Amino acid sequence: MTTGNALHEAAVRLLDTCRERGLKVATAESCTGGLVAATLIDIPGSSDVFERGFVSYSNPAKETMLSVPRALLSQYGAVSRQAAEAMAAGALTHSPAHLVVAITGIAGPGGGSADKPVGLVHFAAAARDGRMIHREKQFGDIGRLQVRLASVAEALAMLQEFADSFEP
Repeated sequence: MTTGNALHEAAVRLLDTCRERGLKVATAESCTGGLVAATLIDIPGSSDVFERGFVSYSNPAKETMLSVPRALLSQYGAVSRQAAEAMAAGALTHSPAHLVVAITGIAGPGGGSADKPVGLVHFAAAARDGRMIHREKQFGDIGRLQVRLASVAEALAMLQEFADSFEP
């Protein structure tokens, strides 16, 4: 189980790394509803690193805020690798951030299917230097809050990985 203290420590570490390297961060969140952004801005002084957050819970929000193509959402669904990667690309396009993370998934308790069960979350991290990575996690039906908290931990880890290896 992810604790608030562990998330706080991960956020502090990420902010310190980004601050040392002069990096700005943005988020594009769906199932986490802004929890990654909130975790970062809970840290005093985070405004010198955290640039902006997009909470795009609905498909129309993903389309208008992040330029995710409607056809992509129709073909693959909002909970897909393709959607997460398009959300990350959109966050880079619509912000001056160096690093972004996108999260889309099914936190539950309902909404799952055989193909896309409750607890399925897709992540994409992207950097201005052209790198993008995708991760798919199946947290299981562990409860809505626990899926969201586990997703925040994964998103912070992905951002940290990019910050540690960012080459301007």
